[in-house]
Amino acid sequence: MGRLRKKHNWKGRQQSDPQTTAPKQQESEVVIELNDGDVLKGVDESNALVLPSSKTKKEKVEKPVPKKQPLTKKQRKNLQKVLEVKEKKAQRADILSKLAEVQLPETELKLLYTTSKLGTGEKLFKTKESVSDEQDGGSAPVKISSLSGAYRKRKRKADDEGDEGSEGSESAGQDTDQSDSSSEEEEEEEEENALEEESMEKTEPAAETEEKQAEGKEEGGQREEEGKEEKKEKDGKEEKGPVSSKAQPAVFIPVDRLPDIQEARLKLPILAEEQVIMEAVRENECVVLCGETGSGKTTQVPQFLYEGGYASSGGIIGVTEPRRVAAVSMSHRVAKEMNVSTGVVSYQIRYEGNVTKDTKIKFMTDGVLLKEVQKDFLLQKYSVIIIDEAHERSVYTDILIGLLSRIVPLRNKKGLPMKLLIMSATLRVEDFTENKRLFRTPPPVIQVEARQFPVTVHFNKHTAMEDYTGEAFRKTCKIHRMLPPGGILVFLTGQAEVHSLCRRLRKAFPYRPNREQTGNLEKPEEHKKSKKAKHRKAPLPRIDLDNYSALPVDEGDEDRQAGIDDDNDDDEGSDLDLDLGDHPEDTEEKADPSIPLYVLPLYSLLAPEQQAKVFRPSPAGTRLCVVATNVAETSLTIPGIKYVVDCGRVKKRFYDRVTGVSSFKVTWTSQASANQRAGRAGRTEPGHCYRLYSSAVFSDFSLFSEAEITRRPVDDLVLQMKDLNIEKVVNFPFPTPPSSEALVAAEQLLISLGALEEPPRRGRVVDMERARLCCPITPLGRAMAAFPVSPRYAKMLALGQQQGCMPYVITVAAAMTVREIFEELDRPANSEEENSTLAGRRARFAQMRRLWAGQGPSLLLGDLMVMLGAVGACEFAGCTPQFCEENGLRYKAMLEIRRLRGQLTNAVNAVCSEAGVCVDSKMTPPTESQVLCLRQIVLAGLGDHLARRVQAEELLDPKWKNAYKTPLLDDPVFIHPSSALHKTLPEFVVYQEIMETSKMYMKGVCAVQPEWIPKLLPQYCHFNPPEENPAPWYCPASGRVKCHQQSTFFKVGWKLPTVERDYPEGLERYKFFAKFLLEGQVCPKLQQHSKWLLSSPSTMLKTWAKLQPRTEALLSALVSEKVDHWDALHNAWKKNDKYLLSSYCQWIPESVHEELSKSWPPI
Repeated sequence: MGRLRKKHNWKGRQQSDPQTTAPKQQESEVVIELNDGDVLKGVDESNALVLPSSKTKKEKVEKPVPKKQPLTKKQRKNLQKVLEVKEKKAQRADILSKLAEVQLPETELKLLYTTSKLGTGEKLFKTKESVSDEQDGGSAPVKISSLSGAYRKRKRKADDEGDEGSEGSESAGQDTDQSDSSSEEEEEEEEENALEEESMEKTEPAAETEEKQAEGKEEGGQREEEGKEEKKEKDGKEEKGPVSSKAQPAVFIPVDRLPDIQEARLKLPILAEEQVIMEAVRENECVVLCGETGSGKTTQVPQFLYEGGYASSGGIIGVTEPRRVAAVSMSHRVAKEMNVSTGVVSYQIRYEGNVTKDTKIKFMTDGVLLKEVQKDFLLQKYSVIIIDEAHERSVYTDILIGLLSRIVPLRNKKGLPMKLLIMSATLRVEDFTENKRLFRTPPPVIQVEARQFPVTVHFNKHTAMEDYTGEAFRKTCKIHRMLPPGGILVFLTGQAEVHSLCRRLRKAFPYRPNREQTGNLEKPEEHKKSKKAKHRKAPLPRIDLDNYSALPVDEGDEDRQAGIDDDNDDDEGSDLDLDLGDHPEDTEEKADPSIPLYVLPLYSLLAPEQQAKVFRPSPAGTRLCVVATNVAETSLTIPGIKYVVDCGRVKKRFYDRVTGVSSFKVTWTSQASANQRAGRAGRTEPGHCYRLYSSAVFSDFSLFSEAEITRRPVDDLVLQMKDLNIEKVVNFPFPTPPSSEALVAAEQLLISLGALEEPPRRGRVVDMERARLCCPITPLGRAMAAFPVSPRYAKMLALGQQQGCMPYVITVAAAMTVREIFEELDRPANSEEENSTLAGRRARFAQMRRLWAGQGPSLLLGDLMVMLGAVGACEFAGCTPQFCEENGLRYKAMLEIRRLRGQLTNAVNAVCSEAGVCVDSKMTPPTESQVLCLRQIVLAGLGDHLARRVQAEELLDPKWKNAYKTPLLDDPVFIHPSSALHKTLPEFVVYQEIMETSKMYMKGVCAVQPEWIPKLLPQYCHFNPPEENPAPWYCPASGRVKCHQQSTFFKVGWKLPTVERDYPEGLERYKFFAKFLLEGQVCPKLQQHSKWLLSSPSTMLKTWAKLQPRTEALLSALVSEKVDHWDALHNAWKKNDKYLLSSYCQWIPESVHEELSKSWPPI
């Protein structure tokens, strides 16, 4: 048979057999014992015996088994790799299950997009409907796979080859270890690639779903999508945007940009998302774009839309900004980038603009667009509206978003497609995506993550609670002395703080333009050495133990993190503390002209030419330092800013919802605003932000700023919305709705002004409550809504056409609308010379105010007369900056008043064409009668702002001396010391507003007469019954029954003088009118019949008058036609000339009836 082939693993089998078994088997003999009758199983009768084989077994030669050699280092390493790969395979299921636990829900996956196919011509933005349609079709929900589609085939082949290789390796022994290890290395690399792809797909799940959906659909994919769209239309499902049945060619409008601008533009992070943004805009009505500060969204997104053809078909791209400065500067910037004229990229703010018929991109404030909505609700000249800086949550921004959420679907239904983009750096996306009243279908959110340059944030270890301006000064000095070149931006809260810090910095680091600067900002180490040398010779500071600060000195940790050498850090820190006046007693700063600092202020009330300085390059050899309020927090990009110093505070205006008292309070800012401020440092280069508070304080900040609409009166907004025929303001889709108390207070004010119809006072409580918040607008209200001022001032304009007062009313309303028209000189002086100069200017300004206030009747007009005189004098002088500087007027405010006067004049002429008002630069002062009329007009408009001087008998507390009482406040209020009526102290005054500082002061005060109050403000008065002495009488001039009544004002119960008024409505008025009719006072022709009267006319007033049929007949006839005055009686006789004839005949004998009927009606 040949040599037996060795079986598999014969060595292992031989080793396991015991060595003694072989000889025993050789010695054994076969013995067969078979009894009769025994049958072997499987043996028949032909072979009775089974004998052993005759073949001799050869003795097996035992060979010595070699000992197992230890594994080499290479073999051990390969084996370790194999074990690791097997362990990874075992853990893969566990990893996938853990990944599935943290997998994003499908609702969020639909909002994400991928950039993996950027530049390939395929779609980057995946609509939400495509996923939902497949789910509706019955397919399984999309899950994240650990392997992408392209890798799946390679993995299957590798697995097959790996299985074969493993079988071969087991049979090949040690010789194949090296080849096995190489294959295992490849498999390990593939496993690592798979895990990497898992993590990538975790961050880009939308790419995976796109690839899954794209498999097997290369042929006929477009037809399937069209079929799905047709099916959706048949089912009546709502779609996000208009679906075009035919593919439209791409539109591209070329823009010829300069090479350097194009190079800088390509570095912006927003450029990488252009395709994503444009596809999202094309497929959706509304898109929310969240881009971090510095991403370039404000300047680049309008250019994307322009290049995409959204301004080529006659439409305009509108961009709204919350601030005028941002609207003007952004329009100039975009025009410069696109290399076009300002006629193509224009701006429009409240009083000025450069919009032309060729305008394609229009920057404007949100109030301007809201006015355009009133004229054209569908905004038909716009193709795209961009709401920028939506995170500021201004009132007009919230109203615009609510209106546009309804306008955009209406435009698309009418076949006039319109797009809405909401852009912000720090946006509460939930206010839009989760607000079903605002957007029924949540808009997609596109996130642009990267800032252009990184910003390192440094917190203080200790938070300065009081002297944060001093801390900002010390930090700025330290940055200027020790850090490399780069502009500094300091955030403070108000104008006074800005000027104070600017003055201290200019004194510490003076800049002399006419002298060459010796300082060199490029070598901060030299400055350190020079400072050290100076300090060694300097005497020790003098310390006053009575005024010693226990606060720790400022550590240099933030400076070290910013790149300052650590050598001798303690010594340098102490040097800085001594040099920078870290102690409160070191008020005198040592000037150091060797390192000049170019310090500029920036705030909203600053003149435009002064604001523009911050955008120009700083002089050679100097470092730019801008000290600003939160006006520099958004949109504005100040070139060269590398360091930001953030005090963490903001000054906000707070209104009391009940009393209407406004006060400016310095509060902590929000985390979103703090991040916005930090972002200012990373616009042009990597920067640093130094926060003058600790990280623990920062964690206590609110996440976002409170929406302005929740902390201010909304009466002007309610009136504008009523004018847009939005009667139920409560149901308006506000992103953040105002409080119900604010809406109720606004409607009550508008009802008292006559702008809204008064709700019914009788009926079911539920119906009365429902009617209270949906009062329709009156014709007077529509006229008031046409004026771009507060409803109170609009009421004054509506009443101004009397005795030629309209030009004065327009001027007063414009001056009251524009705040802070006078310069404030309350800042402290640095020297005696400056102190004397300020004192002289204060005396000059006070003298001019007294001159403008006038004397006698003019003085009673109070602060409004001062405003009127100041505007008139400024216009008479030509409104020059020199005149404003000499007389304490803000030039910017006077220009604003001039523009607003022109705007209000046009509005008045549009509402009342008979007015014929024009802006007169040579306006003469008002006469005495006109001053009297102006005071009454002001009372009618500011009726709810009435105050009464505290009487002597009510003076229980010394703090109430010279104080006034208002209806809604328990605390006393005072006339401001700068007011023209501060020494006069009239009994009754009306005020423009109450500002709370050390006390509550009234501003814009005007004296009124107490007898005017019941006549002009009857809605605020409670009247007593008519007085019997003198008795009511008939007034032939008005044709009405008159009487005298006493009254009290509002809830406070101030007694007002007795005044003559129309007799109150009711049955008694009909009785008195019947009495005067019988006496012949109403109709003189009836006097000849009064001598024949069967009863006295006074019978009509008796309690027993019902007992006589004639009194009841006459009274019922008057009540049936509601005749209680002459005009009503005259109209009744026009309808029926025999009216009252039968009733009157009952009062005279029958013999006179025929004569009376011939002369009836007695007109």
